[in-house]
Amino acid sequence: MNEDQIKGKAKDIGGKIQEGFGKAIGSEEQEAKGLANQVEGKVQEKAGDLKDVVGKN
Repeated sequence: MNEDQIKGKAKDIGGKIQEGFGKAIGSEEQEAKGLANQVEGKVQEKAGDLKDVVGKN
């Protein structure tokens, strides 16, 4: 795993926690921020996947 994959996964997990917290307290803003962090994390993780593929060739 490279740095982008690790950071992306962490951001995705953090976003899931933030989304759940937002749901628990009834905050649509926190839910939306959590979802946005999940998307950012998944994109960063995929960028790391691509770096792995390119680096192996």
